[in-house]
Amino acid sequence: MTDKNLTAILYKQGDIRLEDSPVPEPGPGQVQLCMQHVGICGSDVHYWQHGAIGDFILKAPMVLGHEAAGVVSQVGAGVTSLKVGDRVAIEPGVPCRRCTDCKKGRYNLCPDMKFCATPPVHGNLARFYVHDADFCFKLPDHVSTEEGALLEPLSVGVHACKRAGVTLGSKVLICGAGPIGLVNLLTAKACGASQVCVTDLDDKRLEMAKAMGADLTVKVTSKDPREMADIIEGCFGEKPSITIECSGAPASIRTAIYCTRSGGCVVLVGLGPSDVTLPIVDAAVREVDIRGIFRYVNCYPTALAMIASGKVDVRPLITHRFRLEDTMEAFETTRRGDGIKVMICCAR
Repeated sequence: MTDKNLTAILYKQGDIRLEDSPVPEPGPGQVQLCMQHVGICGSDVHYWQHGAIGDFILKAPMVLGHEAAGVVSQVGAGVTSLKVGDRVAIEPGVPCRRCTDCKKGRYNLCPDMKFCATPPVHGNLARFYVHDADFCFKLPDHVSTEEGALLEPLSVGVHACKRAGVTLGSKVLICGAGPIGLVNLLTAKACGASQVCVTDLDDKRLEMAKAMGADLTVKVTSKDPREMADIIEGCFGEKPSITIECSGAPASIRTAIYCTRSGGCVVLVGLGPSDVTLPIVDAAVREVDIRGIFRYVNCYPTALAMIASGKVDVRPLITHRFRLEDTMEAFETTRRGDGIKVMICCAR
């Protein structure tokens, strides 16, 4: 094994460097992974461009990357669930397992969560990486490590659709046709939604949504939320029962509330400004539930089963591929908004 570990490190805002780091050794309950594929997430780009997301502020150099899959290259003491050579998807958040939220099964809300590439926790955009074995999920032989890396965004869709209550016959509006909007589309269809409409500003993204199974698409052409709500209702023929808002744009959130059926549900997935003005009385008097999500919880097994069974095909999401050595080009491609999902191959 080489003693070099090429790693993508964000030193400060605007400063990503590729450096050789020591190869990490697994501790008890951990596995060392020879990383195969890592997808670039909007949060990676945001840290690179702005140095912070909300209260998570970059104060020291941090390894990027959290949408990932690899091959087990060493196992630490006490690990019996995995062996060297197993291909695994990595759930990037490791909770404390002891707090009230963890014990209730809502470990995504753990105040001591260690989440890859969220300051000060290092990510996994590297040749080698160490992770807790119980948050690594073995991939069937027919599921690629690229698909394994996409379990991370797909799990966001699984969690959002669970929170929204998407089921057989649901009519669902998804605001935003970026990667997260598209995985919500895939999940909603897999859950049995009878009609899914996707909105966006960009024609190419709407074309992608249509190609991936959207029954309806609506281009956002007005800044007036009520006008857009009327357009969407006209497209459906009625108000949708569920809206999953993935853009984070304040106007889109307002549209989501106005166009959702009375007694329905709006799930907020996209993160925009910390303070947003909402038509809260409209939601309250029509009993429209507004729910947030934070990442995902207990969703990786479901997401893996969806892919392994063939019910969901995430491969069309990948529009660009780069080597680890070309990380900067990969990040520039994502920043420009080219394509949908940019994937980095970390293997030699």
